[in-house]
Amino acid sequence: MSKTRLTPFSKLLITLIIVGGIGFGLYSLNKSPKLKESISNLGKELPKGYKEVINVGVVTWGGYAGGEYFNEGFKANEQSRFYSEYGFKVNFEVIDDFDASREAFKNGKIDLLWATIDALPTEIEGLSQFDPQVVFQSDWSRGGDAIVARRGINSVSDLKGKKIAVAPMTPSHSFLLWLLDAGDLTLKDVILVEVPSAIDAADAFKSNTVDAAVVWSPDDQDCVTKVPGARVLESTKNASHIIADVFIAKKQFIQEHKEQLVKLYTGWMIGASELNMNEASKTKAAKILSEGLNQPEDFCIGAINNVRLATHGDNLDFFGYNMNYQGVTGEELYNKMKIKYDEIGYNTANARSWRLLASDVVKSANLAGEAHKGEAQKTFKQATPDDLQKEAISTKRVSISFRTGEYLLDENAKQIIDIQFTSIAKAFSNAKIRIEGNTDNTGSKATNIALSKKRAQSVADYLIKQHNMPAERFVIVGNGPDKPVPGCEDATDEKCRAKNRRTDFELISD
Repeated sequence: MSKTRLTPFSKLLITLIIVGGIGFGLYSLNKSPKLKESISNLGKELPKGYKEVINVGVVTWGGYAGGEYFNEGFKANEQSRFYSEYGFKVNFEVIDDFDASREAFKNGKIDLLWATIDALPTEIEGLSQFDPQVVFQSDWSRGGDAIVARRGINSVSDLKGKKIAVAPMTPSHSFLLWLLDAGDLTLKDVILVEVPSAIDAADAFKSNTVDAAVVWSPDDQDCVTKVPGARVLESTKNASHIIADVFIAKKQFIQEHKEQLVKLYTGWMIGASELNMNEASKTKAAKILSEGLNQPEDFCIGAINNVRLATHGDNLDFFGYNMNYQGVTGEELYNKMKIKYDEIGYNTANARSWRLLASDVVKSANLAGEAHKGEAQKTFKQATPDDLQKEAISTKRVSISFRTGEYLLDENAKQIIDIQFTSIAKAFSNAKIRIEGNTDNTGSKATNIALSKKRAQSVADYLIKQHNMPAERFVIVGNGPDKPVPGCEDATDEKCRAKNRRTDFELISD
């Protein structure tokens, strides 16, 4: 049997075919990122229960910078620390349209979705079939939300009867509800002009169709610049514990990917702690946000500075795992807003309880050290004579009954303070509190002034001792009978005298 010999030409032809095949393969690999990725992942087996890519739905907001920074960008990539340290990728999908973001969550295109605890009661029933749970908190708004007002509106009480533009059932709406409450007003006292978003609220304000608007930063400064005499009436710099950004996921997804979510949370918190501690890291994060959000870098720096990026310690506080924490928890905020929205007709009474909403992802993480501690209370300056006369942002009048000539609080008085004011004090934790004691005109003026100051101090002492509020936060004033309620200046009847025996809680800037 003879052997077939290849001619030199045949050998050359076979060689060309082989080289061409390799070249075509390399060309195809270069043109197909998916093929390239699948080949690069050969032999890399993800742990059981891991997704190759976790999709996170976000909006144009600085509070998610910790995760985007740790990810080295918005898109899933191999430079991500999530990938290098934990073996999976993360994709941040920017969906600024609210309804579109919820639809993406429902149909599974998004695994984790942004929400705010204050507004969650208004939408949780619509998501109930997916059994959503809160995975972790990403931030507190600290200047990202503000209320701008026209010339002549200098306090919350000046909003009475005015037109206010606001996006309903959003963090803007929540902020307005809290501010009105702090100023002894309700939505019935103002004219609400509903708009689709905070951006539209700013447009309404600049077009002179409303007297005030709840807007986002940097639109607040744009409104002040473009509307003569306008001012920022209040922002979440003072109202520091009202708008809490969180991420939710379907309960089944959490159960199936628990270990992976703990690692996602851990990496996110490491990223947030680095941004909180290091300006160079923050500059890098601004560049990442600039590219991912298609916004200028200075806008992105401002967006990051207008939030408190939550640490692991903040999350332990928020979810109620720190028994020594006396600030605002997620449960308190959620339940408070459920009541507030139900009172104005949004039917949130049947919204699921917090116990069913809170996942245990945060509790399962293990992060220690100074960088991961919870936020400390603000350090206030000692009260000055100027604080006695400083213009108040808002005034909350609370009737506290004292026995004649006495100034110590009884249990009923303490309960009234807690029901009517303590939650406001915690929500506006970066504002000073001026407590003004007032009496009727029975007895000598000098005696009443001294007594009213002691009564105001006893209220402050209760808040300091019971709720761990800084003593320097309080400004104590004793008015005696000198500031009667309008209409009760003469105080000739017992009804008016009772109104004048009150305590005024005023929020003032530090």
